[in-house]
Amino acid sequence: MERDMSRRTFVAGAAGAVAAGSLGASAAPAPAGFRGRWVAGEGEAEHLELLDVAFRSLWPDPEIPSLTMLYSPAWNGFVEGPTWGAWWVQNSYGTTLAGLPFFGEPYTTWIANAQHLWFSQMGDGKRQSYNNWVAPDGCLCDCASPGSIIYKQGDGRTDIHDWGMEFTAAGVVLQCELLLVRRNPDDARRYLPMLRRSAGFIESRRNPKNDLYLAGAAGNLLAPSFAGSLNADGTYGMAYLAGLSVTQIAALERLARVEELAGNAPEAAHWRNLRAASLAALPQLQTPEGSLIKYMDPDGTRHGVYGAAKHGYYEAVCNHDAVALDVVDDATARRIMRRMVSISGLRPHGVIITNHPSLDDMYTAPNGLWEFGTWVNGGHWTTCEARMMMAYHRTGRFEEARRAWRHILGLMRKWRADNPLVKFGAEVYQPNLPINVVYDTWGAPVGLLRGLLKYDYDARGLRLTPQMPPTLTRYEQQAPAYLGSSKVYVETAGVGQLTGAWLNGRKVAVDDGGVHLSADGLRADNHVALQLGHGRAPRKTFPVTASFAVPTPADALWSLGGDFGRAGRFYAALRAAKLCNRWEARQAALIAEMLLALRARREGLAAGKLLALPEASARAADGAYTEAAARLLEGLGKAVDAYAAEGEQGKVKAAWDAAK
Repeated sequence: MERDMSRRTFVAGAAGAVAAGSLGASAAPAPAGFRGRWVAGEGEAEHLELLDVAFRSLWPDPEIPSLTMLYSPAWNGFVEGPTWGAWWVQNSYGTTLAGLPFFGEPYTTWIANAQHLWFSQMGDGKRQSYNNWVAPDGCLCDCASPGSIIYKQGDGRTDIHDWGMEFTAAGVVLQCELLLVRRNPDDARRYLPMLRRSAGFIESRRNPKNDLYLAGAAGNLLAPSFAGSLNADGTYGMAYLAGLSVTQIAALERLARVEELAGNAPEAAHWRNLRAASLAALPQLQTPEGSLIKYMDPDGTRHGVYGAAKHGYYEAVCNHDAVALDVVDDATARRIMRRMVSISGLRPHGVIITNHPSLDDMYTAPNGLWEFGTWVNGGHWTTCEARMMMAYHRTGRFEEARRAWRHILGLMRKWRADNPLVKFGAEVYQPNLPINVVYDTWGAPVGLLRGLLKYDYDARGLRLTPQMPPTLTRYEQQAPAYLGSSKVYVETAGVGQLTGAWLNGRKVAVDDGGVHLSADGLRADNHVALQLGHGRAPRKTFPVTASFAVPTPADALWSLGGDFGRAGRFYAALRAAKLCNRWEARQAALIAEMLLALRARREGLAAGKLLALPEASARAADGAYTEAAARLLEGLGKAVDAYAAEGEQGKVKAAWDAAK
């Protein structure tokens, strides 16, 4: 135990020296209790530590892999993983959805560029893609990379697969969330024509007689686990897919908010009317307790009624999504989660699997990759855990959320951040690689973090709804949430319902259990103090101190593991030009943070304060830092070299050229 505490102390201190640049604040004095790099407070120390390490996992860290390692210079954006060289909708969905409040630059630029791969190549009825498919107008995809897009689920019996139906709805959710977080009306107006086309594509599958949506084989989000309706001749037709209704309902609400952001009130009303019709139709796909079935055949046969003699499995994905995305009301959400946690087979290792028991309605036998517990039939996907974490917090199931994060964190500390997880979530999918770093895996930490305060973005700003564990009597979050160009730092005090709120020392209104922050009323840095129950009031001022100091160009750090000096000179030039808030400056600073994390890792290993990995894994983990730094520098150069010589971009380009 003493050695473990020594390791924790070292990691917290080293991470504090490394990560401040990305999130923009250093640790402030905290009351007696736990104090980590990003989180401080009073109450259950282990819970606070789990929240702190969740934030640490986002940025370069000496102990565990970070999201920064998932950068591709090919499109100046996130990539799924070293062995997954594209950007998937279904895989990125939970991580991006839950993480957007905390990402800041350059991550939001990376997300924007990665998601633009979907929209810039979306179906238009003419464009050919993989396998010579020509998708209908508005169709998004399974995945895309520059010059390549796959409009259907690309694994399995692709000859019978439907277009990417729920992929498209989920893509609309993600792009709308990004636009609402970044709050750029010009970007909203740029994407709205594409978003309308995608929403219209899904609406083309609405049956006007029952307001449910039809989809064929592999038209679901976690495809290809859905086969559609089995016909008498052995072929498969379309069926009413519950997940498509859930995701489209979420997409329509967010699309309406983006319309409002762009000043389009009539269009917003149109999308909300469609949402209301879909919401009213949803009970047709629910059990008496409120749980959603997986789908219903046109003849009324119901698939996914737990305990039934036929098709008697429980489908987790559409249910945790309905709770996490506020598609169902609070009472129904509690009933759904009560049912889910009562089925022990859905979480044999603490993390959610896709279904239990095995599916009996796939278009193939449950063998090989399709065997129960391996892939889309009962395997674990941490992108789904992100939404499950949000659902846990909405319904007050905090220990279940911690249990899931402990399991994923245990793998991350061994540098096994892989997805999917096989054997019902117990083991990694690619064990023969020395290390694993896959974007899906970060769904667990960001889901845990977004669950605390919900972070509901709309056209006017951001609504915070505390969903805090009763074991935490004071919580201080030095990592900001973002709303446009503003940073929001949150502190809570007490336990229970929200009873008082202050913004930058000024009391603000509380309504319906939350507080709404208008974007127009925010400063660059903002402190939100929330009083819960009748406990002591939180502080009305918040000590946020200076940002991480990027080493000077002469510092020997820039030569650690490679020649990164140009990044140091570039950052210094941007700082002199007062352009450090741009994504290019943040990317240059990330190179320094990656190198600092590597140095701290080597020191920690030498002192026996970090977990020693097997030799091959240790080499790969060590190399992951400098390899990521090299990609960051390459992508930065490619982007800036393409800038015009005029305006602010011209100043950035001049700084880059001068840094040679």
